[in-house]
Amino acid sequence: MKTLNRIMPDEMVLESRGDKGILIRSLQFDSRQVGPGDVFFAIRGSVSDGHDFIGMAIEKGASAIVCESCPVELSNLVTWIKTSDSALALGEMASAFYDHPSHKLQLAGITGTNGKTTTVTLLHRLFTGLGYKSGLLSTIKNLVNLREVPATHTTADPVQINRLLAEMCEEGCEYCFMEVSSHAIDQKRIAGLNFRGGIFSNLTHDHLDYHKTFDAYIKAKKGFFDSLPSSAFALVNKDDKNGLVMLQNTRATKYTYSLQSMADFRCKILDNEFSGLHLNIDGHDAWFRLIGSFNAYNILSVYTSAVLLGQDPLQVLTLLSTMEPVDGRFNYIPGPGNITAIVDYAHTPDALKNVLGTINDIRNHNEKLITVVGAGGNRDTSKRPVMAKISASLSDQLILTSDNPRFEEPEAILQEMVKGIEVTDARKVLVIADRRQAIKTAVTLAADNDIILIAGKGHETYQEIKGVKYPFDDREVVKELFLQKP
Repeated sequence: MKTLNRIMPDEMVLESRGDKGILIRSLQFDSRQVGPGDVFFAIRGSVSDGHDFIGMAIEKGASAIVCESCPVELSNLVTWIKTSDSALALGEMASAFYDHPSHKLQLAGITGTNGKTTTVTLLHRLFTGLGYKSGLLSTIKNLVNLREVPATHTTADPVQINRLLAEMCEEGCEYCFMEVSSHAIDQKRIAGLNFRGGIFSNLTHDHLDYHKTFDAYIKAKKGFFDSLPSSAFALVNKDDKNGLVMLQNTRATKYTYSLQSMADFRCKILDNEFSGLHLNIDGHDAWFRLIGSFNAYNILSVYTSAVLLGQDPLQVLTLLSTMEPVDGRFNYIPGPGNITAIVDYAHTPDALKNVLGTINDIRNHNEKLITVVGAGGNRDTSKRPVMAKISASLSDQLILTSDNPRFEEPEAILQEMVKGIEVTDARKVLVIADRRQAIKTAVTLAADNDIILIAGKGHETYQEIKGVKYPFDDREVVKELFLQKP
């Protein structure tokens, strides 16, 4: 426990009333979680305004309220702190409450539309293999050294983040690798964190349900690099047209990586096969078990980040060459008759283009490529027809199906996807709303040597329908159906 005045930065206080020397038990921004001795942060969100729940927080025993506008009548039961930005104050105070754990770690943040999970996971595996204790904050899971903590969002809230970082410090971790989403940047969930490095993978069509415009999406990503300190490095993919944009106003030391042009760190693809990648990275040849040109970018960003964090280049390449693909990212599943199933998390137009492009680059085209894909409900609707158009144009057979419909009707989502299908591709498209039935149809249609891509859910082990998560794992379903195939 700490006193309020120890964790509240003076420069963020516009007005205050009451005792700032009170002891604080915990920090809360959800009034339902408030208890005696807590600070409640009234944060304005896209769905609700925390200021509407100040009264509830006081009733539940809050000791202090941090808000942007105070009620007309101020209760004498609590200490009042008025600030210009409650979300920013939460981040700064969460860091102070847990003794600024990010300052005790080498924290690297990875942002971009695609590749975040692969990059942070490989970095964590790499540094573990190099003999360091390190932490991981990702979409799939959080790790405090090797102890798993369930992940609920791409980037957790500031209190959860700092609590996990503090646990990492207690367990002797020296590094932490963290996915940084555009939502987290915009909502100031990374406020108060001290990053040793920022990494940018790419920027494509995604999350416009939240950001509304692509310019706003770019601005959110760029905000991460704008906030990096001069002691950090900023590493960007030069082959993405937005890469150099990220560097425009950063105080961090700037670095670039590329497969296609001159850059600080370069890579060339020598061989790209279903068995892996043969790459030349900065003059060194190595074979990797990951597949596809998009993974060449991921490998290069991991290698570069490790070198910028002071690791030996050859040792890094040696360890990276032994690593298996990340769960749900281009997972290769052999079937009867030399049929191949590939399960991938690709759920954006660019990710689908990358995965399908990789498969088409590697295959001999004497076989069929059957793609099974859907689109998530209650998310950016504008990408649905684009995803269908790309999938149809790059596949021999396309089966459109349900992904995580959430609170939308699967048939309505599929109708929007169908609108993107070109007339010349319509003959090769089937629409089967039931995902299991769609995968079964793909397996039934597959002849010897054919390839099945099951895209959209990857590592997920559930299907979310009307607020309920039902068990469903694409990998297990296709394995089961392969066993049943005559």
